[in-house]
Amino acid sequence: MGSFTPEGAFVADPFITLQRRAWADLANNTQIDLDEETLARLRGIGDPTNALDIAEVYRPLTQLIHLYKENKGRLYAQSNGFLGLETSRTPFVIGVAGSVAVGKSTVSRLLQELLRRAPGSPKVDLVTTDGFLYPNAELQRRGLLDRKGFPESYDRRALMRFVMEVKSGEPKVEAPVYSHMTYDITDERISVERPDILIVEGLNVLQPARAEIDPGLSLAVSDFFDFSVFVDATEDLIKSWFLDRFMHLRATAFTDERSYFRRFTQYSDADALEFGQQVWDTVNGPNLRHNIASTRDRATAILVKGPGHLIDSIRIRKV
Repeated sequence: MGSFTPEGAFVADPFITLQRRAWADLANNTQIDLDEETLARLRGIGDPTNALDIAEVYRPLTQLIHLYKENKGRLYAQSNGFLGLETSRTPFVIGVAGSVAVGKSTVSRLLQELLRRAPGSPKVDLVTTDGFLYPNAELQRRGLLDRKGFPESYDRRALMRFVMEVKSGEPKVEAPVYSHMTYDITDERISVERPDILIVEGLNVLQPARAEIDPGLSLAVSDFFDFSVFVDATEDLIKSWFLDRFMHLRATAFTDERSYFRRFTQYSDADALEFGQQVWDTVNGPNLRHNIASTRDRATAILVKGPGHLIDSIRIRKV
């Protein structure tokens, strides 16, 4: 379907939008559920995802992803047969994108857990792009420390190499690890060993190739995604969730003596909130408006949230 502008021009819409009830009705009788203990472990701060959300939102999404995976695998095998190639199966790669504090990490963890319980019990790995941020020392050298999270703050070539190696069936591929405690890259590495499904979660994973950032790099990590999800909400809601999370962390994780943000525990509530507002207004808000939101329509599925992190509707790409 599409729509007409006031001038009478037809505007095509590549998505079909389903309200939550209509989307929930698409689920078949496959029972993929998570108990409350598992949900509590997977939920992010302030995220109220419950068993009803699993049944009405995530179960049909998991089933749709399974359909994509099965058909993608069939096409891959047939294509290789046509070309006379004998290669092992390639992992199915899912990208999950969205703003800071919108809940994309919770969505990623839920999808990982649910897909593990899908038919065949596939091996599902999850990697966040935080590990591919440049170390703080390098960001400082480049004058980008205050732009952490913007596309230019990531080692895009390293991220691309990682996804390509996993996608090509390398037996073991390592990724760097980012610590939210120390606010920097660590010496740790995580290993990805031939998963059936790889989920790549991050702010800018749906970015197209950008020559102004990486001259000569004509590919983007999103070119290797088989399915992608964008977690969406209005900016005013996301900002309120960010501030709520910041104040919660100030009273919990920031109190750890190892925390990079421990100094904020000495701030008054008013001063801490003012600082959080400043971070949003100078970093997270501009990054959302100028870089992240523009990638929304590159996704296969868009989860649209309303107040309280409630997913109101789902938009699915149809063309």
